Amino acid sequence: MKDLNYYLNLNYDIKLRRLTEDEGGGWFAEIPSLPGCMSDGETPEEALLNLNDAKKAWIETVLEIGREVPEPTTDQYSGQIRVRMPKSLHRTLAERARDENVSLNQLITYHLSRGVGHPAK
Repeated sequence: MKDLNYYLNLNYDIKLRRLTEDEGGGWFAEIPSLPGCMSDGETPEEALLNLNDAKKAWIETVLEIGREVPEPTTDQYSGQIRVRMPKSLHRTLAERARDENVSLNQLITYHLSRGVGHPAK
């Protein structure tokens, strides 16, 4: 069972930034995966220490009310996906790739890149 200690031992990403004088100075720390879990302090070390307390309280509260505690995510993408498509589309793409003398992967990657605004190479 996933209890408080389980979540406290997960490796959550932390954002730490210096506060401007208009914001009161010091340092601000947050765990983006845990919405609203944040703290501050006069030094980076103090902000992180306070954030650990906030993290514990945040997780305890979420567990008490019976909600799901988000777990850290990794930004490690393999570059591979599996896509299901109609056979007719598969045939059209494969024929186009053959006509352009490129692989089907190259053709699909090119069109996906263009679709999301990446420059064509």
